[in-house]
Amino acid sequence: MAFNPPYAPYDPTDKSGFSYETVVKRWPIILTGIIDHLYSLNHELSTDTSTDAQDKVEEGKAVIGKISALKYHMGRDHPLEKIPEDGEPHVDVYNAGLDDLEKQGKNTWFTTPWLFAECYLYRLLRSYFSTTKHWKQFDPFYKQKLDTFKKSGDACYQLATTMAEFESEKDVLASDPDKLKVVFGEMVQMCLWGNATDLSLLTHLSHDDIQKLQSVGKDAHAARKDYLLRDDGDKAWKALKKGGQEGRVDFVLDNAGFELFTDFVFADFLLTYTPYVKKVVFHPKMIPWFVSDVTPPDFAATIPALLDPSFFPDPSSSLSSSTATPASPQLKENLKTMVTRWQSYINSGVFALSVPEDRKLGEKDEKADFWTGPWPYWEMKMKGAAVWERLRGSGLVVFKGDLNYRKLTGDIRWPAHTTFEEAIGPLVGSFPILSLRTSKADVVVGVDKEVAQRLDESGEKWRVNGKYALISFAS
Repeated sequence: MAFNPPYAPYDPTDKSGFSYETVVKRWPIILTGIIDHLYSLNHELSTDTSTDAQDKVEEGKAVIGKISALKYHMGRDHPLEKIPEDGEPHVDVYNAGLDDLEKQGKNTWFTTPWLFAECYLYRLLRSYFSTTKHWKQFDPFYKQKLDTFKKSGDACYQLATTMAEFESEKDVLASDPDKLKVVFGEMVQMCLWGNATDLSLLTHLSHDDIQKLQSVGKDAHAARKDYLLRDDGDKAWKALKKGGQEGRVDFVLDNAGFELFTDFVFADFLLTYTPYVKKVVFHPKMIPWFVSDVTPPDFAATIPALLDPSFFPDPSSSLSSSTATPASPQLKENLKTMVTRWQSYINSGVFALSVPEDRKLGEKDEKADFWTGPWPYWEMKMKGAAVWERLRGSGLVVFKGDLNYRKLTGDIRWPAHTTFEEAIGPLVGSFPILSLRTSKADVVVGVDKEVAQRLDESGEKWRVNGKYALISFAS
């Protein structure tokens, strides 16, 4: 029986909501960025007089034309166009959805439910490239993802140094589950916030630091309490200790680059320093998705990039000169040691992608196709049976980021005090779920009614400004 929430999904008809701002500003900026990138690449190709290069230029021009037309139609609230049959997944699903929306009079850019429209947008963009010969494997966001990651060197060096320091505490952590729980909580926070500012909360956790966190943990978290609107970390820890059939943890990934790096760090901690995890599986998207989501090529490129000594600039002088931080050569060595361990985990299969790493963009794979459909995750058992069955054996499934949260909750206008369990509907009971989400969209659940009311009355755009976060668990 289908799950029918008692509230409507978010859509741009509400001009005060973030979905309206997305259609008016965010999407046109993203489309313009792709057009500019293609113009630049075509300009570089124009000096190559070979037939292949000139054919690629002409195809590039055609794609630019399609994206320009898309931007035009979007700005004028025209109906969403059908996705052409390109041999890749979900064309029929999206087009059937468009037919249903047309019957409801909700098939234009400013009337279509936001979650459907945004998923549709990236699948439509994919079709513009997948129907070409020379751009079929082109990711229009790859350069942007890589360039952004290259700016994260200092934070990566800091985290690698922290992991190196854990080595001297390994026996202590192994003998004291309470200390291990404290570090787990800090790792969850690191993976949640995923930015350099908050990484200072995690660095240099010596034996004394761990003891201090145990004694004043509530005070240490107090500074973040106003921004962490829900914290189910303790529940997740209990679930992790119970373990699954295989001692496995799954990460449903969000962003490539530094966020994927923090996912690796968290996974490394779980595998190397806890007795509860024997394998970690990472779940990517099979097409370029929401600009920065991890694809198989992103995943495959990450470890080699980190092992390339020239990938990051040298550690900044402020980092290297800190009395609490090792000198630059040691920072680099710490990173190399940690990433080499990750490579060994990949080689041995204890770190694994849910699909083969050499999967091409758009290639069908039942173990991953579900993630780029338009469905809320409560439809996983019916619409993504292979994914659902696989996750059933997991001791903990970590859903990263804002989009995964929107799909878990259906992007429905739930009252903020709705329980997380109610909002994810029939998915409850399928497997232990840990959602780590900084809030960048309107939907929020599991927040105390009084807290949500106070924030709403403050006038702050707390649901969408990325300052507030939720650690949500359900089993």
